[in-house]
Amino acid sequence: MRKIALVAAASAAALSLAACSEATEDAAGETVDAAAADAEANMEAAGDAVEATGDEVAAEAGEVAAEADAAAAEVEADVQDETTAEAQVD
Repeated sequence: MRKIALVAAASAAALSLAACSEATEDAAGETVDAAAADAEANMEAAGDAVEATGDEVAAEAGEVAAEADAAAAEVEADVQDETTAEAQVD
């Protein structure tokens, strides 16, 4: 009895797969192609955003480094009783 039920279920599954029309298969293929194109476009946009953020971080880091150098020169000038220009040369 179980074998008959198993064969019937397998047959039903095979028939339902065979019943897929070519139009349905084409539509599924087009959907996959569209999803792949969307994923590629999104990856490019994400890459561009990451690159732009990296450029901004690099610019900010340069500004922070310049400010730190200026502050260090001021402190050195105060400690050594010299001008800021003289401290920057050291």
